[in-house]
Amino acid sequence: MPRRPRIAPNIEKADLKTLLHYLGLHMAAEAYEDLLAQASKGNWPHKKLLEELASREAAAKKERSVQNRVAQAHFPVVKTIDSFDFSFPKSIPKEQVLAAHSLDFLERHEGFIFLGDPGTGKSHLAIALGYTACMRGVRTRFTQAIDMVNDLQEAAKDRRLTKAMQVYRQPKLLIIDEIGYLPFDQSGSDLFFQVISARYERGATILTTNEPFKNWGRVFSNNTVASAIIDRLAHHNDLIRIVGDSYRVHHRKASRKQ
Repeated sequence: MPRRPRIAPNIEKADLKTLLHYLGLHMAAEAYEDLLAQASKGNWPHKKLLEELASREAAAKKERSVQNRVAQAHFPVVKTIDSFDFSFPKSIPKEQVLAAHSLDFLERHEGFIFLGDPGTGKSHLAIALGYTACMRGVRTRFTQAIDMVNDLQEAAKDRRLTKAMQVYRQPKLLIIDEIGYLPFDQSGSDLFFQVISARYERGATILTTNEPFKNWGRVFSNNTVASAIIDRLAHHNDLIRIVGDSYRVHHRKASRKQ
């Protein structure tokens, strides 16, 4: 069925609710009758009523913005810092992790490298920082390392690499997850370097890895590329080392005992 064209209301004869909807102030349109009743009962001044209407509309607009940012970030799941169990790891710089949520590092184009064994919460902490950034209106992008490289390799074959590279260069915050789980060939390593180089001192980057820097020569096909990547990351990214057992293994064992 074809979509019916939207007909503008007769502005001269429209009521307040219709006018608010016409102006795109949908939350204010739905809330104003209740607020008007409260204002009458509480003998509010006109200014307070207008402020309450504007506040409702602003809150709704902010919520829509956050939802859009989260959707555009492509998180596999949403994680928050409040849901992270700091008591489980044997060692973690808790104060440094919490301080990172001020997001001061974004303006300095810096970032973090979360290093730890599988299951120690690296991805959780990285996503939690990304979610905080989305809540503050920051354009954020999450990707697994292998997915990013595969995407860029396909783009290179199709002669659209420049456009594809923008996906990872432009966000104010880029999160690259799971470096080291699968090694990259020469072309993949070169493309990964191009992303890091393009963002160097231009954007903030967060990475997670289970491999210390000394092993990155095996991850990035050769020591030359690995050294170039590490050099740029080490300059502006703080290392956060997490030591402990796997959450997943622990929870699986616990569930079997129940």
